[in-house]
Amino acid sequence: MLTDFINGLSDLLYSYILIILLLGTGIFFTFRTRFVQFRLFIESIRVVAQPGSDENGLSSFQALMVSTASRVGTGNIAGISTAICLGGPGAVFWMWLTAILGSASAFIESTLAQIYKKRAEDGSSYGGPAYYIQAALKKHWIGAIFAAFLILTYMGGFNLVASFNIADSFRAYSFFDEAATPLIVGFILALIFALCIFRGSKQISKITEVLVPFMGIFYLAVALFVTVTHYTLIPRMFSDIFSNAFDLQAIFGGFTGSCVMNGIKRGLFSNEAGVGSAPNAAASASVSHPVKQGLVQMLSVFIDTILICTATACLLLCSGVAPSEELKGMPWVQAAASESLGSFGTVFITVALCLFAFTTLIGNFYYAEMGLKYLCGKTPGKALLNLFRVIASLIVLAGAVMEFGLVWSTADVLMGFMALINLPVILILGGTAVRCMQDYVKQKKEGKDPVFKASDIELKDKTDFWN
Repeated sequence: MLTDFINGLSDLLYSYILIILLLGTGIFFTFRTRFVQFRLFIESIRVVAQPGSDENGLSSFQALMVSTASRVGTGNIAGISTAICLGGPGAVFWMWLTAILGSASAFIESTLAQIYKKRAEDGSSYGGPAYYIQAALKKHWIGAIFAAFLILTYMGGFNLVASFNIADSFRAYSFFDEAATPLIVGFILALIFALCIFRGSKQISKITEVLVPFMGIFYLAVALFVTVTHYTLIPRMFSDIFSNAFDLQAIFGGFTGSCVMNGIKRGLFSNEAGVGSAPNAAASASVSHPVKQGLVQMLSVFIDTILICTATACLLLCSGVAPSEELKGMPWVQAAASESLGSFGTVFITVALCLFAFTTLIGNFYYAEMGLKYLCGKTPGKALLNLFRVIASLIVLAGAVMEFGLVWSTADVLMGFMALINLPVILILGGTAVRCMQDYVKQKKEGKDPVFKASDIELKDKTDFWN
């Protein structure tokens, strides 16, 4: 009954409300920023290489890796498989569209997080949607609701999914036992996870800045190899994607299971654009102008969806293994890799998923800590923070032994409620971020390395960093 209720709520959110809100917001900000995701794309690559302007804060690259660690995870592998198996190849097109439009929303929300970020006792910064809601809208209670959903979504729903998919990836091996293996995997995973998070958020950023680039590049290389060795299937792959994406009879004949709904749902789960998660990492970066971090987080959406999710789609659709509902999730990915690479393929996908999912676990916890800090009104006490970390570790253990549909739908619903709060807020406050972007572009045209002052855009709200 619980599974049916959550599945029904998920279908309601994504069939009507979020599709309109997500795509509408993305289209609005794409035009409002004059296609910032294309116009300043090269600039975003340049900015990410700059060192941080304050040794106490994260560099742009470190903040990018924390947010990419959370974005790049099980959604990029198992999520794409699930979307295609349930919705057809056309889901890939709608995933692309969600990312392209969503990157404008990601730019706005992360720029706002930088503008309204708070100063910590050690001189570093922190912030996110809860903080810009309080600072600009003066609605602490809305910020508190958002912070609560941030914790439930990332420490709860998303980490349940990550843990589940790691355990599920071992089904391909002969030693897998339905009762014992998930429990053993969950226990080991929870133990390693606990060892990492008990060392604090700075340790999280150090882990992710090493693991994320390594695993991303290696995964892309293997996916490219499989695609190139099956080059004769590439034309058919693109034909299937575009023909299925616009098969109106199939779409409207069963919309809740269509390529549109599955593509948008899995695209949003993967890149999180507009959900309000990445701004928590963006606010921790030490930069001379808020737009720099907005551009960096925009780049993170590109890395996540246009590069890594597309790589998975190519690996799957060019493998020669036909999708089916029974193969949804990890089984199809492992079968596709095995078809092309033999037993190495199965092992590689398992290792890749474990690395992707593990960085997702610790990146997600970083966001949950930001939510806890807001609810406490200050840095949480040591006892409370340690209890929080123990609960997070137990959730990782629980996810490994849960049921497929319940895990995914729970994460989708919680993420949906976050988006329902954050998207209207950035629509209200978006003008501030747009003026900030105009100031950045103006300074660039004058040959300067842009430096921001709140007075330059006539910002009346009090800020900790830009006065």
